[in-house]
Order: sequence, then C-alpha cells, then structure tokens
Amino acid sequence: MLSSSSTSLDFTFHLGFFRRPRLRHPQEGSFSKSGNKQYKGTFIAYNNSVTKDNLLISHLPVAKQESPPPLVSALKASAEQNVASFHFPGHNRGRAAPSSLTQLIGSRPFHHDLPELPELDNLFSPEGPILDAQRLAAELFGSSETWFLVGAISAMVLSGAQPKYIIPQYDFDWDIAGGVTSSQVKQAIKELEMEGQKAAAVFVTSPTYHGICSNLTEICQLCHSHGIPVIVDEAHGAHLGFHPQLPNSALKQGADLAVQSTHKVLCSLTQSSMLHISGNIVDRERICRCLQALQSTSPSYLLLASLDAARAQLSENPDTIFNKAMELAFEAKYLIQQIPGISVLDFASFSNFPVIDPLRLTIGFSQLGLSGYEADEILCRDHGIICELLGTQSITFAINLGTSRDHIQSLILGIEHLVATSAPIHGNKGRVEHSGYTLFADISMSMTPRDAFFASKKKVSIRESLGKVCGELVCPYPPGIPVMIPGEVITEKALDHLLDVRSKGAVITGASDPSLCSIVVCDV
Repeated sequence: MLSSSSTSLDFTFHLGFFRRPRLRHPQEGSFSKSGNKQYKGTFIAYNNSVTKDNLLISHLPVAKQESPPPLVSALKASAEQNVASFHFPGHNRGRAAPSSLTQLIGSRPFHHDLPELPELDNLFSPEGPILDAQRLAAELFGSSETWFLVGAISAMVLSGAQPKYIIPQYDFDWDIAGGVTSSQVKQAIKELEMEGQKAAAVFVTSPTYHGICSNLTEICQLCHSHGIPVIVDEAHGAHLGFHPQLPNSALKQGADLAVQSTHKVLCSLTQSSMLHISGNIVDRERICRCLQALQSTSPSYLLLASLDAARAQLSENPDTIFNKAMELAFEAKYLIQQIPGISVLDFASFSNFPVIDPLRLTIGFSQLGLSGYEADEILCRDHGIICELLGTQSITFAINLGTSRDHIQSLILGIEHLVATSAPIHGNKGRVEHSGYTLFADISMSMTPRDAFFASKKKVSIRESLGKVCGELVCPYPPGIPVMIPGEVITEKALDHLLDVRSKGAVITGASDPSLCSIVVCDV
C-alpha cells in the first residue's frame, strides 16, 4: 500500500482465517454468492527429506555459558529487596495479589511485576539494563539498533498516511493469500509517479500467517534505488535466519525497519515485540520520538524482561536451537503427506514464492468434504489438538521450540482417525466456490484513515452502508485483523465476507455493533 504522508507501521490484513472459534452464531444473510477471501498484506505509504525408517532422533546441544540477561538480572535483584513498598502497582509486590489468580499461577509473577524503579532503567531513555538488553538484541538480530515494544498502535490513523494497496497472489483452491512480487511493487511506484506523487515507504508483510515469504531482497533493492525505505511486518518471522533451512530474515535481505512479534515463535511473553532498524534511510531520532509518544509510561517489566530472556535463550545456541523443531516439522509433513485425502500446502501453490517457513504446517481437508472449521472441531473435540489458524479450506499448525514428539504423534493419529471416519469425495464438493475474481482487487479509499476517523459519523443498517465511506475499524477475531478501515468505501464483497465469517463463529471487534446489524459510516 502506498501513502503520501509520513512513514508508519500499521495493520496487516489476512482475511478468512481463525484461531479455533468456539462461539456459533445464527446464520446471517449474505450479499453475494462469492465466498472469496483476500487480505491486504502489503502497502506502500507515500509522504531435508525424511523417511519412515529415518525419523527424527534429536540430540540436544550443550548450552554455552554466558552472562545472565541484564534486564532479567536487574528484575530479579530488585524483586529480592526487603523493602517497604509505597509504589504502584497496587498488589504491592504480590502482597495483595488476587487469590483467584495466585491459585492459578502462584505469587512469584507478582513479585516481579514492578514499575520503573531507578535500578530497572527507563524504557524511553534507557542507560542501564534496558539499554544493555536492547544492544544485545541488536547484535543477535543484525540490526544497528533495536527497541523493545510492549504496546500496539493504529499508525495509519495517527500518522495521516494515505494507503495504496498491492494485492497479493491468491490461491483460490486453498483460499489463501501469498506474498507480493517486486514487479507489483514497481508497478505501484510507477502509478504513483504518474499521479505526481512519490512513495514515502513500502510496507510488506513477510512471512504471512501461513509462512509464505516474499522476495524481500528484490523488493528492497528496487525501493532503495528510488530512495524509498522498506518496512517489514515480520511478526511471524523472529526466528528466521537461525537455521540453515529457514529463510533469511528481513534485515538480512535489506529491510530498513522490521517489526517482530518475539512472543510468537520465540519465547517471550505475549504482547512483547521488538523493532529493529538498519541502514541510514530511516531517521533514527524520529523513530525514538514516535516511540516516546506512543508507548506506555508504565511498561510491564515482566514483558520487557521476557524479551531479554528470549534473546538470551536464542543466543546460547543460535545455530542449533531450532534443530529439534525443524526435524519434527519435516517428520510431520512427510507422515501427513502419506495420509490419503489430506493435502499439505507447498511451493506448487505459490510458484512465485518458493520460500515457505518450514515451521508452519498448513493442511487441507477438502478431499474429505470438510472445511477447516469442521476438521478443527473434530481434532480439538476428539483428540485435544489445538491449532494456530483456521481457514475455510485448511488448518495451520505452528511448530516451535516447545513442540514435542508426543505432540506430533497426537497430530498424526488425530488426522488418521479423522480420515478413517470421513468419506472421501470426488469432484469439487469440498472446494470454496469462486469466480476467479480477487475479493479486494477493487479497494477504494475515499478518505485517509485519519480524516475518516475524526470525521462526523452516523450509524446506518448494514444494507444501507453499501457504497458509503466506512467510519470505523471492522475486525473479525480471531485473528484480529481488519476487514475494513476508516476511509474505505464499503463494498458488497467486504460485507458478504464479514457476515460469512461471523456466521462461522468469529467475533466482530472494533465495530460499534458486533452483531453487524448496523455500521458506522462517515457523514459526508
């Protein structure tokens, strides 16, 4: 997507995929027969083989000794002090922690839930353990500087950036979007130039939720030749580059900024992330000012320390830490491919993107006449198998450092049992009907997200909203990624999609009316 304002980080869009919805809602009407799903995952902002006889035998490497993580050490020392505490938070180092929660997790997390005490440094102007921890992270991930993040923002609204979307390749059989190519980015830059504008930044989501990686090397070379910085949403790729068979990281491929959700594949606590900068195109001082304006002045030191700990864990054996997980992933893929009636997402579906994260395993069930939702219901209910992501045609499983052989065996047995109790079908009964037309190929922005966010609003029925300018962020959860944002012209296909996913159990967040009986539009 392209924008004519300041460089910003913002939402990525992966529509039609869910994390095991359990709520079931009454069926809603739909606006069209098309069930195609698409996502807006890239924008420019302008202003080993495995055999059954050779399955995994894992040997854990011996961890090398290194200094304790600086922020973890500081937090430990501070929590162990015998002091009279007259500071926040109110549980007072666990003394008043809610019993219902301490019965669940114990009191130790509360002992370490401390505010910005002098010995713990300051997130906005670090000069002690936070600074040391961020420097160690920068060294590990290959950036010139790294910032710890513990919050989320809607930067399109805050910055005033004008988006120009680049529609990724789409596989209708899988109902999955891939990445974008350098030729698509080149065309978008050219279109802006013909309009007398220049892209301020290119924002790419890579890898996607399904692990599909764009060729960032080519995209970065193209953009840098035009003096345009590249920002990569690498939320699902903090582990990339730490095994010979994993794709290279965004920074290694030339990205100027990379945002990583360290808690996803690596092992920090949920919500904690890192922002990496490289090169000299992006103004470092401007980034610092933005972070000071947008991050909480009361950050959680448990979250910050978990980032430091995750970095230290990875640093102990950076070349071998993912050996076991990779072996398990290859084993699982091989065994699942032998099961009749089951498909495994591979390079053939996305020939323009020959790199897929091996630790993402996407499995299709359409040959059995089952949707991803139906297959997941069976696997969860009957076998206790919890997936990461659901789609109309597939389920995606995330393999990580905590995955065990027992987990893989349970998955294989569960899928085999599902196949044994399902009747294979012929033809396209299990496929999503589609016209070959990409759902969001006709995105139209009538206003910038910022102008629309602050514009006068009115609430109309969902049928009356067609063709009007959306005044709110409408976002199915899971996975929590917007379908419509402020300033976007509401289309029949978008409404049809929202009603469809809601009928399958998604909760609609952001919208003033989660039932989707009405939508807030701009009164223009």
